[in-house]
Amino acid sequence: MKLKTRIILFALGLTGLTSAVAATPVPVIKELFFTTDQSRENIDSPAVWHGGEGQSWLLATSKAGHSVNVFDAVNGAMLQRVGGLGLELGQFSRPNGIWVVDDIVLVVERDNRRVQVLELPGMRPLTSFGEDELEKPYGLYVNPLGDGLYDVYVTDAYETEDESMPRDADLNKRIKRYRLEREGLTAEGEWEQSFGATSGMGRLFVVESIYGDPVHDHLLIAEELESGEGSQMVKVYDLAGNFSGKVFGQGVFTSQVEGIALYETSETEGYWFVADQSKSRNLFHLFDRASFEHLGTFEGERTLNTDGIWISQKPLQRFRHGVLYACENDRAVSAFCLEEVLTALSLPLKAE
Repeated sequence: MKLKTRIILFALGLTGLTSAVAATPVPVIKELFFTTDQSRENIDSPAVWHGGEGQSWLLATSKAGHSVNVFDAVNGAMLQRVGGLGLELGQFSRPNGIWVVDDIVLVVERDNRRVQVLELPGMRPLTSFGEDELEKPYGLYVNPLGDGLYDVYVTDAYETEDESMPRDADLNKRIKRYRLEREGLTAEGEWEQSFGATSGMGRLFVVESIYGDPVHDHLLIAEELESGEGSQMVKVYDLAGNFSGKVFGQGVFTSQVEGIALYETSETEGYWFVADQSKSRNLFHLFDRASFEHLGTFEGERTLNTDGIWISQKPLQRFRHGVLYACENDRAVSAFCLEEVLTALSLPLKAE
């Protein structure tokens, strides 16, 4: 497919870097499709489930519709809507982050202050947890441990009573970790720890997107603070909750750091995709999985204001090497062919 190219200026010099301006060509990738337009829904985050009977579902949270909306992951057609406003299991109040693992889906509800777990494909609610600890939860990452056990990391953007930024000393609970145990149609989640640095570059000011890499013992957290010390970067912790001393993306991100997803080329290698959210110039940056070196940037023809993203590497009818799904301006989810993206950036694909 023919690619158009635009020029973007990256202003460097943040956090001690030498001030400079570098012009970099940015490929423009045409979206494969968009899901059914839902302009009033305030679509936030996607996740994909591939069922044992050939199902490929794209699930997306609707903050205004208080639901999880289910689409065909191959063509974007809407299949069903699950939920509705309420406190009961199976209902939601401003769902935000979402994660699919095995045959369950976990959904963060900001205003119910919990994580709800539902089985797939029936969407039967199994349990909820976090009500006693979470204050303003947004995103999550799930690390499967085997034998029905999972570590669940939840970002919590709590504020003071006057809705301002907490003091540094009070930033030590930005991430909550839970242990989820699932057996059949029963599940239970228990709080394990809270963590967050209270000084230095590891402080977490405005948190939402989070993603882990157990192979390298990395837990990536998008810092959504848009200006000032420690802003516009990804901060790297380990899975035990310690700040690693590593940050990346300074001088690359131009707007708000948002969704994170991992494309694996081998057991240890691959690329981090991170959304640079903007209503006028929405970008996607790629970084090396282990070193976090910036490898390239692209943008969509129409996709703007991206919140969550999700990568599925399962070969499907129309895309051999998988798909990047990205939320599009609160109203839909767009799909990009990963083969086309990586070819445009001259990056190797996973060997078949």
